[in-house]
Amino acid sequence: MTCTYPKQTIEDTIAFHGHNCPGLAIGIRVAEYVKKEFPDTPSAALVCITETDMCAVDAIQYLIGCTYGKGNLIHKDYGKTAFSFYDRENNKGIRFLLRPDCRGENYWMLADMMAEKSAGILSKEDDQKLAEQRILLEKRFMSLSLEDMFSIEKLQTRPPRPPRVLHSMTCEDCGEQTMESRTRRFDKKTLCIPCYQKVEQKI
Repeated sequence: MTCTYPKQTIEDTIAFHGHNCPGLAIGIRVAEYVKKEFPDTPSAALVCITETDMCAVDAIQYLIGCTYGKGNLIHKDYGKTAFSFYDRENNKGIRFLLRPDCRGENYWMLADMMAEKSAGILSKEDDQKLAEQRILLEKRFMSLSLEDMFSIEKLQTRPPRPPRVLHSMTCEDCGEQTMESRTRRFDKKTLCIPCYQKVEQKI
């Protein structure tokens, strides 16, 4: 099933991110699936836990409205192409995980070329092939059915609590105001995390 978002919406998402790529396409399709599973949930009631910091997250921010500033986008650095969404109003949660086989047969060749490009050893000829393969993968992601792209798990855990405004405390080293929950105690002093790390070195 081809992506159901209007062409202009997709172009606006690309403009928000800065370029088109397979990673952004994953985020667009995640957002499409979220709209399908939570059709009546306002964006303020949705919270996303992303297990990656890849391009897909920009599409989720733009299309779903889950953002760091609103406190309904939480990043857990697990390195997995997985996204959990909760409806705080109805205590409903779903985790979307990208299926490994949805990338197609040429993915590992593409991954090897991307590694060579990052290392600065990719030839000009292969660089052109890489660009072509990325376009093909992006088109593949935008044309697959949602069920073929993602495995879905219904979550039994409760949604993360809403963000809270906490008191600020003064770091006794640098003198800067720091959220109370982000302070540390060391040698009878209240310190911010950077100042704490300066004095509490394990190595």
